Amino acid sequence: MTCILISVNWIILIGTSLFLMVLSLSFFREKEIRAGVTALVSFILNSVFWGLLLTSMDTGQTLNIFIVSLLGLFGIISLIRFFPGRPKERDTSKAVQYDERDNMFARNNIQHHPELMKQYYALRPEKKSIDHQIHQKPEFGEKEQVFHDQYTVPGYQAAFEYLERSIPLSVGNVSEQKASIDPVQLCKTIRDLSIFYGACDVSFLRLKPHHYYSHKGRHAENWGSKTDQNHKTAIAIVVPMRVEMIKKAPTSSVLQESAQKYVEAAKISNILAGYIRNFGYPARAHNDANYDTLCVPIAVESGLGELGRMGIFMHRVFGPCVRLAIVTTDLELPDSVCPKPLYMENFCKICKKCADNCPSGSVSHGDEPYSRNLRHWSINQEKCFSYWKTIGSDCGLCISVCPYTKPDTIVHRFVRFYISRNVLNQKIALFMDDLLYGRHRKIARTNPVNIL
Repeated sequence: MTCILISVNWIILIGTSLFLMVLSLSFFREKEIRAGVTALVSFILNSVFWGLLLTSMDTGQTLNIFIVSLLGLFGIISLIRFFPGRPKERDTSKAVQYDERDNMFARNNIQHHPELMKQYYALRPEKKSIDHQIHQKPEFGEKEQVFHDQYTVPGYQAAFEYLERSIPLSVGNVSEQKASIDPVQLCKTIRDLSIFYGACDVSFLRLKPHHYYSHKGRHAENWGSKTDQNHKTAIAIVVPMRVEMIKKAPTSSVLQESAQKYVEAAKISNILAGYIRNFGYPARAHNDANYDTLCVPIAVESGLGELGRMGIFMHRVFGPCVRLAIVTTDLELPDSVCPKPLYMENFCKICKKCADNCPSGSVSHGDEPYSRNLRHWSINQEKCFSYWKTIGSDCGLCISVCPYTKPDTIVHRFVRFYISRNVLNQKIALFMDDLLYGRHRKIARTNPVNIL
């Protein structure tokens, strides 16, 4: 019995030591110094603990058996999937369409168009006062903003100007000859092409009314027009952002990264739309400042991830650290097969890191609310956008502190799997994330030396 127990102790000692050492090296490689040091100290303490157990085998055998048995039981429990009281799937059958004119970008833009302001506040008089306050703040790129940098501001401005000029590419001529296609093969090729051009994930979904904006609101020339809702299928495209850039939130680095990834998402979606049109089928790309569709519900309902507390899409691998684009077409393509849930929304209920760290108080600490006749997380967009205009960046602090915003390494894949098993695992994982990375992140006062 003693020999078996000694062997088990050695196996646990070697296994846990290797795991903690891999953790420490992984954290240092990610430049997460606090996490790396904590893992290294844990490695030392773990080695000392099991070393003491091995040396006191004769006198502490009963204690040793208890500890080993407890660890074994804990390991078994951690593999059981158990989420009691999980809410039912969202019922979107009675969802009210969202009006793009209510989006803060649209509401900020109408200050330059007095006639549109008059029309909008006749429809939404309750928004006039708060919008007036936001209009008084400096616009993006102005030197009064906290994270203004005269050498890098023209960079993201050029990127968004490029996106504006690329809007005509979202639509185009459809080939006169309609090709006979195999929908399954076409889906595979679309996925391959998307990844070839820089996406990390793609999915397909049959469109429903709530996936569309009711009216356009981003541009003055078509403000208030109804959106085109004739297409049957949506193709959701996910582009990952670089974690090391987002970790610099809320500085100008985040806006630079967002702009670059919006350019990438537009490029991919425009190419895909053109690709489908070459087969003789209408297709339209929906990308930054050029949407008829809402990206988040399409990405969530097609199985790419879940909806997070901060009201944005959480990808299965990269969490909220992504940007989205959509291609719609009147082709009937098969819906993507939804993988097993990761229960990310359950984790969001207990985590609340984004809410605790949001400098503008835009993220709710409460339960998932109802609006537009469906249950869904959302933020206080007025507070959020007002803060953006103050600092001259799209902040991203909520994304940077999210426990799912991690590089796609073996270590973090294991943690994502661990979190997906049960409630106990999620609570342990949250405790460990707070221990390794800290509960609260200090807000930088200046841009980093290297913004890009």
